[in-house]
Parts: sequence; C-alpha cells; structure tokens
Amino acid sequence: MPEVTLPTDRPPTPPPTGRRRPVPRSVSWLSAGLAVLLGLVVTATAPHAAVAAADNPYQRGPDPTPASVAATRGPFATTQATVPAGNGFNGGFVYYPTDTSLGTWGAVAIVPGYSALFANEEAWMGPWLASFGFVVLGIETNSRTDGADARATQLLAALDYLTRTSPVRTRVDPNRLSVMGHSAGGAGTLLAALRRPSLKTAVGLAPGTPGNNLNMSTTQVPTLLLSGQNDGTVTPSYVQGIYNTLPAGVEHAWAELAGNDHLSFTRSNPTEMRLLIPWLKIFLDNDTRYTQFLCPLADSTGVSRYSSTCPLVPPGGPTTPPPTTPPPTTPPPTTPPPTTPPPTTPPPTTPPPTTPPPGTACTATYRTIGSWSGGFQGEVTVTAGSTAVDGWTTRWQLGGGQSISQVWNGTLSTSGTTVTVRNAAYNSTLAPGTSTTFGFLGTGTPTSPSPTCTSP
Repeated sequence: MPEVTLPTDRPPTPPPTGRRRPVPRSVSWLSAGLAVLLGLVVTATAPHAAVAAADNPYQRGPDPTPASVAATRGPFATTQATVPAGNGFNGGFVYYPTDTSLGTWGAVAIVPGYSALFANEEAWMGPWLASFGFVVLGIETNSRTDGADARATQLLAALDYLTRTSPVRTRVDPNRLSVMGHSAGGAGTLLAALRRPSLKTAVGLAPGTPGNNLNMSTTQVPTLLLSGQNDGTVTPSYVQGIYNTLPAGVEHAWAELAGNDHLSFTRSNPTEMRLLIPWLKIFLDNDTRYTQFLCPLADSTGVSRYSSTCPLVPPGGPTTPPPTTPPPTTPPPTTPPPTTPPPTTPPPTTPPPTTPPPGTACTATYRTIGSWSGGFQGEVTVTAGSTAVDGWTTRWQLGGGQSISQVWNGTLSTSGTTVTVRNAAYNSTLAPGTSTTFGFLGTGTPTSPSPTCTSP
C-alpha cells in the first residue's frame, strides 16, 4: 500500500510537568521482578472482588459502576518494566497487574503516531489500563518516521514477543489480544486487524491515512474509533468514511469527543478512558457487565457524536448481554452515521413513568434522546399497570418525512405512517408497575408522539 508522509504528532510544546516520566531503559526485567516480590507496585488500590463468574473465566474485578468506570485507577495493583529493543520493534514499556491468583490477562499493544514516542505521548495510559486488568505493551517504533504499514508490522511483532518470549508471557492469554494506536499508529492498528483476524479488538485513536482511504469492509475484528470534534488533521469526515466501511456483521462503534483536537489523545483524557475501558472489558474479557455503559451510551458528557452496533456482543460470547441491555432484534443500520454531530446540550429530562391507573394494562412514554441534521434517536418506556403484563404492543404515528431505520429491545413493523413496536422475547413480561424501554433511530425531524400501549 502506498505511503504518504503524515503530519507530525509531536506536540509543539513539552509535555506538562505533572506527566509521569518514562521508566529509564536501564531498568531491567530483573528489577521489575524484584519489585513485584517486594510488593513495590506502581499503583496501590483497594481490594477487589476476587470471584470470577462461573460462566466466564475471564471476568475480573467487582461489578462495575459509573463511578468505577470513570475512575483514574481500577481495582488491581500494577507494576511496569522496560522492554529492550529488538524482536521487530524498538522496545518500549510493559504494564501489568501484579495479581497472579486470577489466571492470565488479556493484552493490548499500543503504538504512537508519526514522529512521536510512546514514552512522551501514551505512557499515561499504561498504569491506568493495567489497573483495570490488562497487560499493556507500549512500543517505540524502529523509526519515528515509519508509516502505517510498518507500524502495523511492529504491533503484531510486539504481540508475538509478548506472548512467546517476554518475561511476562505466563501472565498473558495468547488468545485475548488487541491493538491500539494514535494517528499513523491508529491507521497501523486498523491494518494490523486486517492482517490478523484472530485479534479480539482494534482501537483507532484519530486513525490517520496510510496514503489511501482505509477500507475496513473485510475486517473480522470488532473495532472502536475515537476521534476529536476539532481535529483538523484527521477530520471527523475522514473518520466517518472509515466507519462507513466497517461491515455490519462485525461489532463496531465510533465516538467523537467534544472539543478535542488531534493531540488530545496524547494527554491524559478521562473521557477517552471512560469509553475505552468498557470496550476492552467487553471484547478482551467477554465481560458483558460493561455493555450497560456503551449500549446505549450511559454518559454522553464530553461526547459530541456516538454510533454503535449495539448490543456489542463479543464473538463467541453470550448470545444476549445482561438484562439491562438486551440485544436488538433488528440488524444495525446500513446507512452512514449523520454528517452533523448532535448538539452538545444535554437531552431533555423526562420524569420517571408513572404507574398506569387501575384497569390499564400498560402505558408508553416517549422522549427524544438526541438529534442531528436529518435524524434523531428516540426512546419509549413501557410501564405495566396494576397487574402483570405478558406481552405488549406500542403504536404511534410518524411525522412528515420521518422513517425508522433501527429498533433495539423491540420488534418493529410499519404500515404507512403507523409504527408498531412489540416486545422482544426477553422483555415481554413485566411485573405490576415495572418498566422496560426500547430505543430507535429515526430519519427526519423529531416530534413528540404519544404512543399507545396494549397487552393481550
């Protein structure tokens, strides 16, 4: 694939003085091992829940909460060591949990952007991710001017080294590996996913172009794209072009971070990590406890655009995610995401649904979650009356120019302007006074319909 010179990813000013300094290369693997034995760890955190779910041997840590996902450190103590040059890449740093009682861990290899050093730009991510239960290998490239193809090759070489000959190879599950990179490194990440379909996931951070527009239509690897709303180097329209090529049969998501520029990913970025940690948990650990944060997006603070193929079920994982986010019964939309981001103002608040009056089987309440030029996302809450509901049906009328392209947590049918959504198999039964919700993507301008609800 032809290469072009990409804009430099080196910040114009030195990193903030508060940034963690990289570990000197003189630190040896032996000293790192002694640090573990002596209990000298980089991160000291509170004790974690030790029991993994019986049906998922990779599940690690306590049940997640919005606060835990947004925390700057997870439940695991970590340490780090310097990786020597050789083995197909120019060395780097490895970060990993010190706990050996829970078996092996999933791993992610990270590569920086054009002209950049991992030690200067992404080292902040290492302890953060490792504390949530991952082995993280941040690599330096053989040449700072290496293009995307070379960065892809070095990412895969780094994973081979990590699982075959590295001193921490016994801590890594060779069947749960992923890649991530920024800018040219992000483009290399996507190329690595095309070359090695056994990867569990790939994450492109403002993924740059290797010369031609990246076409991911043949990828088999679940893919997350993160980009900046104000990125003039890898623009939102360019990232959207990549996103549009991802196949419908492969789970993928795209989040655009409000106000972020191209270099935002080279600095400590809590919004990025609040999205990245659940994604890695789902696809490296098959841990669907974390789907609640992405399907739908639980916290849109700092996110100007979000699209995903919910329910984000990992390949080979459970056929349904936890009850809080049951899978959709319709395929993801084939139309591209909107070209104009949704407004950054928070969605209107809607009071909790009230219990229907006696004698009413169920009620339905609508709200608009968000809107953009040419489309919107809506949500309907179905609430049972004073008796249990076994099956429900909602109906409403489309406004002028409206249509519905996707529904999750329900089964859609339309007749003219009449929309009918019936329960899915997993949410048909509601106890008295309890509720369930379904969501949908619509085209056109949002209105405020008044859906009806009936039950057999």
